[in-house]
Amino acid sequence: MTRTYLDHASTTPVVAAAVEAMVTQWGTTGNPSSLHASGRGARRVVEESREQLAALLGARPADVIFTSGGTEADNLAIKGSYGARRGDGRSRVVISAIEHHAVLDPARWLASSAGAELVEVGVDPTGRVDLEALSRAIDDRTAVVSVMWANNEIGTVQPMAELVEVAHRAGIWAHSDAVQAVGHLPVDFAASGLDLLTVNAHKLGGPVGVGALLARREIGLQPVQHGGGQERDVRSGTLDVAGVAGFAAALQLAVTNQVAERERLESLRAGLLAAVLAAAPDAVVHGPSDPAQRLPGVLNVELPGCSSDALLLLLDAAGIDCSTGSACTAGVAEPSHVLLALGRTERQAGSALRFSLGHTSTRADVDALAAALPEVLSRARAFGGVAG
Repeated sequence: MTRTYLDHASTTPVVAAAVEAMVTQWGTTGNPSSLHASGRGARRVVEESREQLAALLGARPADVIFTSGGTEADNLAIKGSYGARRGDGRSRVVISAIEHHAVLDPARWLASSAGAELVEVGVDPTGRVDLEALSRAIDDRTAVVSVMWANNEIGTVQPMAELVEVAHRAGIWAHSDAVQAVGHLPVDFAASGLDLLTVNAHKLGGPVGVGALLARREIGLQPVQHGGGQERDVRSGTLDVAGVAGFAAALQLAVTNQVAERERLESLRAGLLAAVLAAAPDAVVHGPSDPAQRLPGVLNVELPGCSSDALLLLLDAAGIDCSTGSACTAGVAEPSHVLLALGRTERQAGSALRFSLGHTSTRADVDALAAALPEVLSRARAFGGVAG
């Protein structure tokens, strides 16, 4: 069976340029922290990749801290900010209610285990953060504010400039998880005014296991792990030279093709939506209707009378890969915290699917969903709807 992959927001296939860059490095040996010639060669690759990433993201090379991925970068941003600033009496952490678990869970851990006061700011029915509520949540006791640039489940893009302005008026460090945004939207670290920004390789055609936290050099983050201090004495661990090179190559391609790819994905998304509405006219689309306020390749739809788990399994049997939400929480029998934050009930949230497009997506993928969905919906409704 030929499979149709509609889960690019979870991970997307590695691009050829990244494979080539990694294969080249896998054929060489050298720890980038070693002083001999082989080590210096590895260090040169790391630093050239750092410079490339910085240039593509509007940052200084010294701002780029390589990590093992987005989760580590988010943990470093949230825990490192709190640890650095709580000595100044700043013990509050403010996040949006629809953050990825890589931000949500570290923030909740700080509240339960490290004495932090956590405030989760609500969003409107399209997923946009309530700026007035954000302003009320922050004061001179706040260490860091974290709001994701674009949501992984519903695609909502946040008004970053306004959010940063609100934070900086109170002298608060501003962080954004931009894992879903980078490569799909214009992301300029310096222009955004952010103090911290998370990026990841495998969401844009690079390898799994490498990411970066962009952190203004002036910020003295507290390390969350200790060892060799390879990255600014903030992040320890031997760097994956091949992964870093693949990350830079993938980001270069994604940024170069960004405008044309956005238009292409918007067209394919429109086709997906038409296919869903043809099969289920009562479907509810989550997220903004304005293309300027959402990611081009994410479509989250609620299909009344169906269980999202049943839909997922039936589509899987039909050769179509999609998601019930964040891949990090797949398999957990709980409604999406993102959809609940929009005001959906548990029953409604339990009827939602996410289809996400990427660089390998084609019209054939849209046609495959259109062909399979009517029968899948019929069978899912025969199984019965969501309990509750």
